[in-house]
Amino acid sequence: MKEETKDSALGIDKYKQTLSKYALDVDTEKVREAVQNIIREKVLENDTPDVKKFLLGSIEHTSLHVTDTEEEILSIVERLNKFGNTYPTLPHVAAICVYPRFTHLVSQSLEVDNIEITTVCGGFPAAQTFAEIKVAETALAVADGSTEIDTVLPLGMFLSEDYEGIADEIAEIKDACAGRPLKVILETGCLKNLSQVKEAAILAMYSGADYIKTSTGKEKIGATPEAVYVMCQAIRDYYEETGIQIGIKPAGGINSVMDAIVYYTIVKEILGEKWLTNKWFRIGTSRLTDLLINELTASC
Repeated sequence: MKEETKDSALGIDKYKQTLSKYALDVDTEKVREAVQNIIREKVLENDTPDVKKFLLGSIEHTSLHVTDTEEEILSIVERLNKFGNTYPTLPHVAAICVYPRFTHLVSQSLEVDNIEITTVCGGFPAAQTFAEIKVAETALAVADGSTEIDTVLPLGMFLSEDYEGIADEIAEIKDACAGRPLKVILETGCLKNLSQVKEAAILAMYSGADYIKTSTGKEKIGATPEAVYVMCQAIRDYYEETGIQIGIKPAGGINSVMDAIVYYTIVKEILGEKWLTNKWFRIGTSRLTDLLINELTASC
């Protein structure tokens, strides 16, 4: 029997009651100004080899193309297997991120112990399929060796304010993760404003997300500094309210080393040093690995 969502005495929707604990009315202009101040005053001090090494070690090296083949995915894995010998002074990436059908291949061929296997599940990227299929896909990915799961917040439900449906679905997917971390993608570029970004972030965390992630990379607008700033505020507020630490993963349209340094700086300024490990800070990208390697090896 589904848990009652109304307080029997007060008639208050428990999800709206939870959201009411947080300041959800976000002033877009103030956020833009704050982001510009951070970029102007703080980014330069983080443009260092040590930060770039940290960023390299925080990457989820991603291949999510409709044309992906087993040969291409295996080529990525083989390169990661050889990485330590090729670049002995550089850290490995944190994870490889693939579609479910490649999880078993990656699991069987990856030889580096400390690289996670992230699988996008739940009808990625639209999430417009049956909850049962989302759960089954997640369970199959875990059985095939996935160590982390990325799924998409069902935006149709969110825009219809079906908070119970979202919470139930995320909770079921989290159960299917069997203890593996669950990252919930907000697809911030499809939300109407930054207030919705914060609301979606709080709802995802309340529903069981271990990380919140900006984007699938499949929409016109991916990660933006403003969205990451607001997501960091939501994580901070949620941590202060619950004591639960949630990770953050900017992804989608991260095309330069400076883009990554900007996101690093925002996380550092809003959330602090406690989040500056590759357990709590990830970057989803297909381009940044080579860009960082080129800069780091050129400076040696």
